[in-house]
Amino acid sequence: MPARPDMAGTTGRYDPVAIALHWVIAAGILTLIGMGLAMDHLSLPPMQVFRLYQLHKSIGITLMLAIVLRIGWRLCHRAPALPAAMPDIERRAAHGTHGLLYGLQVLLPLSGWALVSASVFNIPTVLYGIVPWPHLPVLPTLHDKAPVEAALKTLHHWGAWILTAVIALHAAAALRHHFVLKDGVLRQMLPARRRAAKSSQPA
Repeated sequence: MPARPDMAGTTGRYDPVAIALHWVIAAGILTLIGMGLAMDHLSLPPMQVFRLYQLHKSIGITLMLAIVLRIGWRLCHRAPALPAAMPDIERRAAHGTHGLLYGLQVLLPLSGWALVSASVFNIPTVLYGIVPWPHLPVLPTLHDKAPVEAALKTLHHWGAWILTAVIALHAAAALRHHFVLKDGVLRQMLPARRRAAKSSQPA
């Protein structure tokens, strides 16, 4: 069986596709967290809250598709190796955190999709006001949707808080590698800088 391509190639970095997906998804998740906090805690006019919910759904579905692509890419391409001097317990923690991040990134959009599918209001989802998006099967046809909707809302709410905490832990670990350990781990996920043009040799 042929070996998987290396995400890092010979540069010690993730490849451009993996890097782009990572930062696009990260920016999208932070945007959704901010929108969720605004919808839950700010006293906004009802119509503005409604628009935020619709945009929240659109971005969430888009990220769900991007996350599926990212996981597929990750399964087909090896990640750069961790530093050889990294203690085994830290390696296990890193792998565990990455697994938790991937799992939560799948759970959150799926729970949100299920939540709007089970909503007693039965509001259609139209991505960015342009593309109709279907509800999940079965949930819209439930006889008593209110308790299911409430359970899914709780799952989505607490899942978002857990994801926020894991992201903070992940970011703190990346900054520790960069500023304290200086082992190049963070640079693996940063876009490569263009090499400055060499100055011409004096005559």
